[in-house]
Amino acid sequence: MRASLSCRWSSSVRAPQSLPWWPALVLWPGLCGPALAFEVFEGFQVHGFLTQGYFLTSKNNNLFGESTDGGSLGFTEIGANASWVPRPDVQLAIQGLSRRAGGASEGEPELDFALLDYAAVETVDRRLGVRAGRVRLPLGLYNDTRDVAFTRPSILLPQSIYFDRARELAISGDGILFYAEERGAWGNFMLDFAGPYFQRIGTENAEFGIFGFELPGDLESRVSFMGRLIYETPVQGLRLAITGARLLAKYNPRFDPSQDLGPGDDTFEPLIFSAQYEAEHWSLTGEYARRRTKDEGFSSEAFPNFDLDIVGESYYVQGIYRIDPHWEMVLRYDVFYANVDDRDGSKTEAATGTPSSFQFAKDWTFGVRYNITPSWMARAEYHNVYGGTVYLLSQDNPDPFALDKKWDIFALLLSYRF
Repeated sequence: MRASLSCRWSSSVRAPQSLPWWPALVLWPGLCGPALAFEVFEGFQVHGFLTQGYFLTSKNNNLFGESTDGGSLGFTEIGANASWVPRPDVQLAIQGLSRRAGGASEGEPELDFALLDYAAVETVDRRLGVRAGRVRLPLGLYNDTRDVAFTRPSILLPQSIYFDRARELAISGDGILFYAEERGAWGNFMLDFAGPYFQRIGTENAEFGIFGFELPGDLESRVSFMGRLIYETPVQGLRLAITGARLLAKYNPRFDPSQDLGPGDDTFEPLIFSAQYEAEHWSLTGEYARRRTKDEGFSSEAFPNFDLDIVGESYYVQGIYRIDPHWEMVLRYDVFYANVDDRDGSKTEAATGTPSSFQFAKDWTFGVRYNITPSWMARAEYHNVYGGTVYLLSQDNPDPFALDKKWDIFALLLSYRF
């Protein structure tokens, strides 16, 4: 392996003071040049990224740590990936990640994906293949690359579609993914179908992602499926997509019904419609989702009203304007309802005692991106959440009744990649 690093010293360069010392130590070599490149051998590539975020929130609402008093630096992503093409129709890829995200994740190394990709057919107009292992899941427009800050449209993805609190369940799964592409004068079709596969269940983060709190028993994944069809139309820059999934999980209680839930089954069935138009200097994106959530067998003496069968709804509209190669602005309106029959959460609060604000969210977002170099990127972002707290993590907000329904987020982010 050979590594090359060019360094041009400037008296104006200072070590980043706002970062914890360990990300700063890793980031510091990148300050000396545009990128750190590794050349291993032909067909083998190594890449990586490091992202540090700062979040300041209003009222009593914490996001990624204690963010209300002076802000929080509790959001850090460090990742490294490698890919090898031993022959034209075979590729191996793997990525490890360390992610701090407040109480939801404390930076423990995890395997984000590890797969073998075999392209059975690959021509100018057609491609057919299969991936096996821990595969990326085909959810909406941004899920495939949501781990790298450079590929996200903003610091926080639209939470109505891409829940951060359920990231592990959404980004990858263990199983098989089939893919097909067909290209022609009438447009391009790209189909990805993951299944059978198993969700990444087994940690308290998965329980928080599904139920909103930690349970005494154990969750296990059942066979799940997810598929997405993307159509790139003959109209240059316009693409449409539809995503559907059936995600199943089983809960095994640890204690008797007076202290625990029953042995229930959780079914989650989202259907997402996506549209995006990309012009030279601007883009317009919108996604709309209907989600059915069905919990059966959970109700017990301790939790008599836990079973449910509801349909949720969410959507966002987002515009991005690229001023020049360095500067970019984003404006977004984002809405989430956990239950279309209880949009303000009042029925749920009366039945379960859960604050009504946990059932919805409405968010205006404005952000600015600055591409410092091809390897360095900085962002600033403001959110006016004028209703709802469903995006907040219970780990960072142990008292749900202390939260304010209307609140604000100010965020800064610095990211490096090679």
